[in-house]
Amino acid sequence: MLLSIHFPSWLSPQIIPGLPFRWYGLMYVFAFATAYLIYRRQVRERNFPMNDDQLSGLFFVSILSLIVGARIFHALVYEPDGIYIRNPWLIFWPFRDGQFSGLVGMSYHGGVIGGVAAIFIYSKVKKFDFRETGDMFAASIPLGFTFGRLGNFINGELYGRITASPIGMYFPNGGIYPWDSNFELIKETAGEMGLIGIEGPFGSLNFPRHPSQLYQMILEGIVLWAIIWLFRKHKPFKGFLITLYISGYGLFRFIIEYFREPDSAMGYPIDFINANLPTALYHPLFSFSAGQIFSFFMILAGIAWAVFASRLPDNKPQYIYSPDHEKPIKENIDPAERASQRNQRRKMRRKLR
Repeated sequence: MLLSIHFPSWLSPQIIPGLPFRWYGLMYVFAFATAYLIYRRQVRERNFPMNDDQLSGLFFVSILSLIVGARIFHALVYEPDGIYIRNPWLIFWPFRDGQFSGLVGMSYHGGVIGGVAAIFIYSKVKKFDFRETGDMFAASIPLGFTFGRLGNFINGELYGRITASPIGMYFPNGGIYPWDSNFELIKETAGEMGLIGIEGPFGSLNFPRHPSQLYQMILEGIVLWAIIWLFRKHKPFKGFLITLYISGYGLFRFIIEYFREPDSAMGYPIDFINANLPTALYHPLFSFSAGQIFSFFMILAGIAWAVFASRLPDNKPQYIYSPDHEKPIKENIDPAERASQRNQRRKMRRKLR
């Protein structure tokens, strides 16, 4: 049997046991704060005409729309039993069985739709260029996204498929149960892979899983952010970073879905080989999960946006340092002139705040 990793026993979803404060919620605070600070830095380094009040307003409506879109999309797409269709008021009801549970279930793709709609509307109302505001969001969101996936990891949720890889991990909730129709098949196949199940509650057997939350944190968060951040000074047209974000995320998510276990209720909506295999064990090349389907459309949307945005009038990008306001100070000039340039910069920054 290959070496596998046990989920850290000291990690708990609750910050303080017994109190309704969870790391997952705190990770969202870190995510929004990180995105806000990166966006604010871009506004200042580009001399973009947006003051702090307008920036706060933009983030408020964007975050609110993101949460609404993510929750509604999850309730309508990933809850096939129709409970939310019959009782729509439960979508935003944070209690289950008389206990506070928070908003359980958020869809990233729904959050993107809600967030983009809010940014577009706010930009039109405040008369900002949507392509520029969107580009700055594209360079801000991925690094904040890393905290969201870290929250999923701490919760021990959204883990991947069973694997014999040395980096496979035993998650507390990653077991299969005797009453699962695929229990014997999974048990037998895992044994053939050299895996030994660890007994869990209610007769479950726990096998090592891909830590797909960490894969997403690295690729969709850190790597994607680094790519976009490098291009922010060299984009060929306004809106180019939006393309990088939408298509880049879609591509990375599409790949990682091959390691992540699909939603058990949905399985593979598109299955060209009709293998009828347990999703915990296999993800055939030509079987596509709901996450892959939505990610594929994200890739297409990003390409379509690139074609559209590159042909819009006034598509020349606004570079990091505006020629009129951010000329670099030369070294070999009179000290009085250097001081004058610095004073002009300070005055310009005050006007933009």
